[in-house]
Amino acid sequence: MSVRREMRGFVIGSLLFALGATPGYLGLVGTTADNLTYFLGSIFFTIAGFTQLRLTGRWQPGGWSSRDDWDDWWAAAIQFLGTIAFNISTFVAIAQNLDSETYQHHVWRPDFLGSIFFLVASALAVKATTHRSSLWDPEARNWWSTWLNMIGSVAFMASAIAAWSDPSTGQQLSTYWVNAGTFIGAICFMSAAILLRPEARRESDPSLNGNGPHPEED
Repeated sequence: MSVRREMRGFVIGSLLFALGATPGYLGLVGTTADNLTYFLGSIFFTIAGFTQLRLTGRWQPGGWSSRDDWDDWWAAAIQFLGTIAFNISTFVAIAQNLDSETYQHHVWRPDFLGSIFFLVASALAVKATTHRSSLWDPEARNWWSTWLNMIGSVAFMASAIAAWSDPSTGQQLSTYWVNAGTFIGAICFMSAAILLRPEARRESDPSLNGNGPHPEED
């Protein structure tokens, strides 16, 4: 497992989600291909989320030694559950002509639950980061990463709420905010993942860091 794999997974997954929400993409490729784009993106999210969970290293001797360690591990674990919920919602969405009840139970609900998981995970990550430094520390790479993830999670939640479908009409609350929230969230997640690049470089070349690689710091 490596920070590099985590970074690539989140970047690719975010790019696919952003692509799926890009204006004009649905009309260009059709509904099935658009939904498949989201599903593939969710798979990369899950791979990256599992990698991040393993990189916390809390199952190693001496783990769970501080409140920050607990927050880090739970943030990764809850985020991983969120990616699985997105796997379910995006996979079912590939099916054609879903009735309103099926959509609500197997697409919207997992999507909404996944967004809640992402919000909780982001809050725990922010908590752990502020314990280590401060609530306002623009010079810290981890500070920017955790807050970008929080903004992305809020945007995903806005998208999930807007995707709620009225059972009587089958219409979503706001198609605009479904796409806008997804696009904004994906860009935030991608930006946060790119901030992992310096750590990935140190991992591949320990000479860049006198103490060697420390992937668990992310």
